[in-house]
Amino acid sequence: MWIYILQGIGFGMAAASQPGPFQTYLISQSLINGWRRTLPAALAPLVSDGPIIALCVLVLSQVPAGMEKALYAVSGLFILYLAFGSYKSWRTNTTTVTAEKTARQSVWKAALMNSLSPGPYIYWTLVTGPILVSGWRESAAKGIGFLAGFYVTIVAVLAAIILGFGLASRVGPRVSHAMLGLSTVALLLFGGFQIFQAFA
Repeated sequence: MWIYILQGIGFGMAAASQPGPFQTYLISQSLINGWRRTLPAALAPLVSDGPIIALCVLVLSQVPAGMEKALYAVSGLFILYLAFGSYKSWRTNTTTVTAEKTARQSVWKAALMNSLSPGPYIYWTLVTGPILVSGWRESAAKGIGFLAGFYVTIVAVLAAIILGFGLASRVGPRVSHAMLGLSTVALLLFGGFQIFQAFA
């Protein structure tokens, strides 16, 4: 069983540390709202990935190319919406959150973004899905061990990213403002690239 746990840890680390729109969104939120309010968003994959895994393992391996392109388009539009919100915070130099923005909203918004991104679907179809199925066929414990290793690692790495950028923003308002601007541009580029993928 340890081989599946170790594979889960390795793939979880790779998935969390790979630059992408979801990670960029978490960075921008930690700069805007602070690490304490953004930290619960590290749990977003636990909320969004259950249906994604089920869909990928059972259906998505045979999905037509048109479905993948539609996912890219929807994901791109949602990322552009998030980039606009990040831009508004950058423009007004807002680095503190209002009281009504709760940790629960942070988790659900991050989970929605993750579920709309094609990345998790492709990852669970082509990379981790076959390993999960293989482990589960040998024994339920091996499948669960793989999932546990994957999600403990991915949540820990995402939490470290949020904490790191949240603390870095305390260096000074100019640094925080510049970092927020960079994350806004990154979100804009990711959104544009997703839409480009939809029509490529």
